[in-house]
Formats: sequence, C-alpha cells, structure tokens
Amino acid sequence: MMDAETAMELVKKGATLLLLNVPQHTLIGVDTQVFTAGPKFCGIKMIPPGPHFIYYSAADRAGNTFSPITGFFIDASASQVIVRKWNGTEEKLVKLLEDEEERYYTAVKKFEFDQQLGPYALEHFREWKQISGYINKDVIKRIEPVGGEISIIYESELLDTNPKTTMEKRLLEQLKYDGKFRCSVEESCKRRCYYTSIPSAVKRKGISGEELTAMNLDKTKLLESILFKDFGGAEDMLLGELQFAFIAFLMGQSLEAFFQWKALVTLLLGCTDAPFHTRSQLYVKFIKVLYFQLKHGFCKKDGSATSSERGASVLLDDSWLSMNNFLYHLCKDFFSIVEEASVVDGDLLTWVKKAKELLETNLGWNFETKYSAGMDMGDDEYAPVIEMIEEPSASNDKF
Repeated sequence: MMDAETAMELVKKGATLLLLNVPQHTLIGVDTQVFTAGPKFCGIKMIPPGPHFIYYSAADRAGNTFSPITGFFIDASASQVIVRKWNGTEEKLVKLLEDEEERYYTAVKKFEFDQQLGPYALEHFREWKQISGYINKDVIKRIEPVGGEISIIYESELLDTNPKTTMEKRLLEQLKYDGKFRCSVEESCKRRCYYTSIPSAVKRKGISGEELTAMNLDKTKLLESILFKDFGGAEDMLLGELQFAFIAFLMGQSLEAFFQWKALVTLLLGCTDAPFHTRSQLYVKFIKVLYFQLKHGFCKKDGSATSSERGASVLLDDSWLSMNNFLYHLCKDFFSIVEEASVVDGDLLTWVKKAKELLETNLGWNFETKYSAGMDMGDDEYAPVIEMIEEPSASNDKF
C-alpha cells in the first residue's frame, strides 16, 4: 500500500485532468483505465507525464445506454492541469477560456478538488506504455483532427460503405448508432484524422506486368516510398501512427482508425525483403508493437468485465477471433516466411515466435492449417490482385 508521503509526491508531480459538471454514469477513460462518474466525480489525478488518450461516453439516466465515444490525445507535462467542462446541450466536454483555466489551476494546486479526483492506477501504466511507446507530441500533432476530437459520429460516410469481409460487416453492426448523432458531411470532413494514405496496390508506369506483380507481392518498395515521402525516413513516426490508430480504434471506437490500422499492418506484413535486408530493426520493433496490441486488445476476455469496461471498448466477437479474418492470413504468411528464412535477425525471430505462441494459445489459431476450398478468404482480399489506382488528387493538410 502506498504511504501518504509518496502519494502526495505523485499528486504534485503528476498531471491532473479536471472534469467539471460531468453527469452521473458517464464513462471516462484514461488510457487502459475506465471510470464511472458519480455525484462527486471531478476527474483524475496522478497522471504520469507523457502522451495519454482520454475518452468518454454519456449515459442515460439509468446508466444502461451510452452515446458514441469521443476521445482525444494529450501530451501531459509534470504538474499540468487540464480542464474540461461538460456542455449539456452538445453532450460533450469542452475547453474553458484561458482566464477560467487559470482559476481552476490555482484551485487544484491548493488541493480544493483533491477528494473528488480519482487516482490514476499506476500499476497499469506499464501496460499503457507497451501500446503507446512510439506516440509523442509530434505524432499527435501530425494526425489529430481539427479540434482534437476523435469520434465515429464524424465518420458517417464510412458507416454507409460496403464492408469487404464478414468481420468488417460485424464491426459495422457493432458500431452503428442512433441517427441523431450524425453530423453534416462538411463537419465530418473538418473533424477527420490526418492519417497517411496507404495505397492498396503499387502503381508504376513504364514497367512490365511481371515487375508490377512482383512489387505487389512484396510491398518493400511501397514501404520505402511511404517512409521517405510521408515520414522523412523516421521509422518510429510510422510506428507511432500505427499505435495512434490502434488506440483510437480499440478505445475510441473509431472506424476510420480501424481501417488505418489494418492498412498499416497489411503493408508491413506484406513485405518479404525489408524484414531481412533493408529494415530488420524496424521489423523487430513492429512485431513487438503488434505483439502487445494483440495481447491487450485481441484476446478473449472472461465474463467478469464490468459494464463500464464493456461500454468503453469495442466488443470483439467470434468474427475477430476466427481463422477467417484478415489478420490470421497475414500473420500465417509472414510467420512462415520468417521461420523458413535461411538468415534472420535473432530478435525478430524471437518476437515472431512470441506473437505466434500468443495467438495460438489465447485465440486457438492454428498456423499449420492449410488453406482449403471452404475457408472464407474475405472476397479474395488476401489474394495478390493487381489493380491500377489513382494518385490522391489533393493533400490532406490542415487549414
């Protein structure tokens, strides 16, 4: 048990998230932790410095039905006080004017709200760092939407698209929401994240069909192009975007984030040369990132989860856990390539084996199973189809 002196030191050094007038039963999430607002709840204290994901969902009076989740990233500094106030008309947390913030900052530093603040559970901080270690203020600034809020209510058109796979159809059904939360197309465009564009196939003029096919079977050249064009060669920035998208999807229930996470995973697991020659160390870091994402988010949970835990995370059903989803096929092929390679980085091989064991043990996936005629391949999503695609007509810059 933490002694009073240590606790006081953590309160002073940690950041404070002060939330005013939050209705009872509202779910408030900070990283991997979820709180339910009671009559005296005013926020979270002892938040370690660094990046964090804050998300919330308003409830009805009985606390049974929840609105779509809204989330935002912060990069907290030591002793910082972050203030948000509930706007009942819009059912959302809003920022205060600068002079109001200063008044509440002083009150927090005088411990006037201390008894109404829940403590950040530091025993879960290590788990959070495992799935967010490459996210920093530059990653957040680069990707976050105008206003900072991430929510499926700004992704209306994605709910109206035709999903490719059985798993995606199930996901769309899970994330359907009441039409009253929909926003206009104009508002939706303003509030979307600025993710990197990942082509589904390589397009090159002036090369043979054989060369084009080879480039699509091994996405190494596409990876190299994206790394230099969009990330200035910074591998950790790409991994930061992968983690950003995963967190926004799993905790923020963003469908756009799911598609981006899937696109990045598909790109990285679709390279056969980069893991062994040009980008061995990137792949050690990538498989380690993927391992902790799978460990945290894509493993079967027991039935002991509380209603708040269920309400603030994507409900993963058997379509996620079966061997018919896109992740199984990508992992099966990639694991086989690494394990059968004549020369491979030792750390990469170690993490591939750990990831494979995790999926086999926790999800029951069998990577020795051969593809059969009866296996659902997701409308040939995994087949090496070559398609000519148009280059983006405009950049996705913020205004």
